Amino acid sequence: MDATSTPVTDRSSIATDDHALPQPATVALGLGAALVLEACGGGSDGSGLVPPTSSSSSSSSSSAASSSSSSAGLSKPQSARFLAQSAIGYSEADINSVTQLGINTWLNVQFAMPRPQKFWDFLIANGHDAPANVNTNNGFDAMIWSQLMSSADILRQRVGLAVLNQWVVSIDGFASSWRAFVMAAYLDILWDNALGNYRDLMEGVSTSVAMGYYLTFLGNVKANPTTGAIPDENYARELMQLFTIGLYRLNMDGTQVLVNGSPVPTYTQDDVSLCARIWTGYGITGTDNTTPSRMQLPMSITAATHETGATTFLASDPAYFPGISIPANASGTTARTLTLDGLFNHPTLPPFVCKQLIQNLVTSNPSPAYVRRVATVFANNGSGVRGDMKAVVRAILTDTEARDDSQVASTTFGKLREPVIRLVQWARAFGVTSPSNSWSFGNLSSSSTALAESPGHAPSVFNWFRPGYTPPGTTIATSGLVAPEFQITNEPSMVGYVNYMQQRIISGAGDALPDYTKLIAIAADSAALLAQLNLVLAANQISPQTLALMKTALDTIAATTSTGINNRVYAAVLLVMASPEYLVLR
Repeated sequence: MDATSTPVTDRSSIATDDHALPQPATVALGLGAALVLEACGGGSDGSGLVPPTSSSSSSSSSSAASSSSSSAGLSKPQSARFLAQSAIGYSEADINSVTQLGINTWLNVQFAMPRPQKFWDFLIANGHDAPANVNTNNGFDAMIWSQLMSSADILRQRVGLAVLNQWVVSIDGFASSWRAFVMAAYLDILWDNALGNYRDLMEGVSTSVAMGYYLTFLGNVKANPTTGAIPDENYARELMQLFTIGLYRLNMDGTQVLVNGSPVPTYTQDDVSLCARIWTGYGITGTDNTTPSRMQLPMSITAATHETGATTFLASDPAYFPGISIPANASGTTARTLTLDGLFNHPTLPPFVCKQLIQNLVTSNPSPAYVRRVATVFANNGSGVRGDMKAVVRAILTDTEARDDSQVASTTFGKLREPVIRLVQWARAFGVTSPSNSWSFGNLSSSSTALAESPGHAPSVFNWFRPGYTPPGTTIATSGLVAPEFQITNEPSMVGYVNYMQQRIISGAGDALPDYTKLIAIAADSAALLAQLNLVLAANQISPQTLALMKTALDTIAATTSTGINNRVYAAVLLVMASPEYLVLR
């Protein structure tokens, strides 16, 4: 069979003898284990982040700041590196598009792109509003994988996932009817506002049924002096701690404000108790539960159970922040507006939000100067608008620190690609489609048999990993760095990842199958095959030394039959996606 032959029809049929995969799979596990050992302090670079073993890969051969790489004239590796930071996943066609358009024009196209389909509409279109689904999660995982893997708005999908990493809600964390629709409505709020204004995002989340259920203020009532009952404080606390201003006051560059050498808390327990009064009286709008329609509506407020006494909080230091004051007898809507407006204008919110967005998209350890530049744009987009997410995203992705190609050789810049991003990148790179719209990937939360991460299934409001997480006892910790995604990374989870990806690479998921036509055409030349994968998956950041190891493994798989060619392709994709130089995004 020649190198242009088509792939075998049954992807689960893997031949034995000289066409089997054991040696490449073993190499893949070894490469993945190297990443884990580095995180555990076994490396020599002092950072715990895995650097390239050589600086000769083509994307590290030149230094390019935003002035050059934000315009036309990009190389393909530069375009791929940009897409790895900005897109939920991408194909070679997307690399060509960025190369031709330049970064700023590509961003404009993405910003102007309407959502091809909303999460809610996917569920409706596929019949998941049938009465039999009232108490199930049916359709949820297919819905979210469909969007992440096939929707054309690849920038919005990436930023939406980053926002979900902060404003966490999990379908597994509340007891509700029509759970898939409750989550669909919530995700539509995040995705609709991911490139809108942050204040609108705050409003939508704070009135969503999903958040009402998840942080337990749905049904919250005002204090009862007779019984001693007080309002539920869950949302009040997390709204401040996780979603807006964090635990400590920050300078605009993301560093902590210090007084006498100690950090200054942004709020106290008394502030939480007073803020909790704002979130009383909330309930689901409407009573008809025969369809999921009411789960899409903002929650309503019952005046009789809403606290109407005067409330002032976050006012301990008026010179820093004037506090939030709610007058007596204010309506629930007015109280919410004043509260969210106050938090939105808090001086700590811009660096708190922007640093986490940078961590999700570009690097776990942005410099204070990088954080300051982006937070300044959040505070004022240049036209007097605060919270303009398009301006913020553009600032993050075109910043000199993000676009400097010399960062590829840095031991402190970059981030571990979270597992969901890796899977979606594979799907996007190789044109995965699901003709039946079943997208049968399911819940991938298992760390032993899947990814240890699955969108919309976070184990708690603290997400899969914390933005300030540092692996204890590692060179990352001794260097004073953080590595959030390492919170779900260890030897068993890496083995689980490699095993899971080997299954998907070979067999897809149900009728969600990849198209390896281009790879099959060049598979007889293992060097050409690896060069293509290095570009599309890793922005040419895999070193010649690592490529040589991979080539040696691939050359043990004969490319003289259709089965051998397919197995060589499968092994090559797996080897690249298990390599440390792919797993660490720079």
